[in-house]
Amino acid sequence: MLKALHKVLDKSIAIYGMNYGTVGFLMNAANESDLLQRLAKSQPSVLHPLHMQATTVSGEVKSALAFNDVFLFRQTRQTSRIKIDIDGRTRLEELICDGIIVSTPAGSTAYNLSAHGPIVPLSANILPLTPISAFRPRRWRGALLPSTAVVKLTLLDTEKRATAAVADFTEIRNVAEVVVREDREHQATILFDPDHGLSERIIAEQFVA
Repeated sequence: MLKALHKVLDKSIAIYGMNYGTVGFLMNAANESDLLQRLAKSQPSVLHPLHMQATTVSGEVKSALAFNDVFLFRQTRQTSRIKIDIDGRTRLEELICDGIIVSTPAGSTAYNLSAHGPIVPLSANILPLTPISAFRPRRWRGALLPSTAVVKLTLLDTEKRATAAVADFTEIRNVAEVVVREDREHQATILFDPDHGLSERIIAEQFVA
């Protein structure tokens, strides 16, 4: 589904997905009966991706978009050490961890949730920032940022602690700095069955036992 969203980015094409797999959070029930009627009654959800700009230790700059999340993760047995700046202001001098996730609201039920991050309603205009297995500071559980925030993640001690950056299915290894922001200039549209739209699913997911 994520690959399909990237293919129709900025095109006047809405996607109606049906789940013939396992998770399928961005899809509808796999039922082809009355499909034309379901399509006619379906409701749209517009998604804006995150923009990731990653600079490698060699100075190469690469960019990618993500509808679910952008995350950093250690490449070796060594933990990553990350400095966090939000809108040009240093908020955390050093986070010692396995990695960190910047999620969209739509993606907040995916890797972000698995890392004990909060589920965010689609209309909240909030980006969850969630650490992965944080060691120091132990009590830091992440932050909720406005969707306008620019997140700069600077890798410390890169020679010893190699770290990769991932935007959906695009991986960039040996990064030195990663800047993440919401990209309002790009969008994709998903169609959902009535009473089972993305906003309702995100709310319902918070009450799953």
